[in-house]
Formats: sequence, C-alpha cells, structure tokens
Amino acid sequence: MSTKDLSALPYRRNVGLVLINPEGLGFAGQRIDNPGAAWQMPQGGIDKGEKPKEAALRELNEETGVRADLVEKLAKTEDWITYDLPAELIGQIWGGKYRGQKQKWFLFRFLGQDSDVNIATEHPEFSVWQWMRAEELVERIVPFKRAVYEQVFAAFRDHLR
Repeated sequence: MSTKDLSALPYRRNVGLVLINPEGLGFAGQRIDNPGAAWQMPQGGIDKGEKPKEAALRELNEETGVRADLVEKLAKTEDWITYDLPAELIGQIWGGKYRGQKQKWFLFRFLGQDSDVNIATEHPEFSVWQWMRAEELVERIVPFKRAVYEQVFAAFRDHLR
C-alpha cells in the first residue's frame, strides 16, 4: 500500500486509560503478544453506540479486572489524540481497515487494593503488571506510541509522579 493509500484510511476510535495509585504511579501491563518488550496502559476500541467514558470503564474491567466502583475519574483529554501505525503493521492489525487510532484518554484514581487487579481475564492482554512512573512508561511503550504517551502525561501532569 502506498503512503497516499494509507492516508486515505480512517482512524479507529479508541479510549486509553491512565490508572494511578495513591502514590501517583500508573498501571502498566506487559503485552501478552509481545513478551519481554512492549508495556502499555489499558486501551481499547469504542463499540457502536458506546460513549467514550463507558468504553473506558468497560476496557478497564476487561483488561485489568478493576470494577468501575473502584475508580474515580479525575480528568480526560480535551481533544482526540491520533497516532499512525507503522506501514508494515497496516494490514496485520484490524484487517487493514485503519491507518491508526484516534484516542480519548481518561485519568482514573484507583481506590482499591492491588489484590483487586486481575489480569487473568477472559481474554487476557497482559502477562504481568506493575505501577510505574510516567517517564518509565514512556520509555517502555512501543516507539510509534511514544508521542501519544508524552502528550497524555503532559495533559495529566498535575496528578502524576
């Protein structure tokens, strides 16, 4: 697919979540499909008819086992944040229908205990998880999402460590 063809593809609507503990550290999971490499925060597509906040709470539960009553919404990004997939991944992901993602990010404070986190969900995304500083998460995300994480952490900087 040429670069011109790629730019004609739409962005997939998606939500991302920054889940922080009382110390201001963020939840990070190591992707099950990329062992030893990619860490990321929970994220996922918005279903038809679903509002972004509903999608965020659903994805949080699906990926971490954390229930909506164990979080408090602190903030969300004003604008949608986009990123493009590397050309070699288009066609391998989402059936080649999208050039990347258009994301609304939410910041939630975790009100539960670490034992309330359960990544052994019905369709697990993560093999292990831990609380991380924002800078460490930026270093550990796949390079093509690094600018997104920097933008998200800048938007939420007052709440993070």
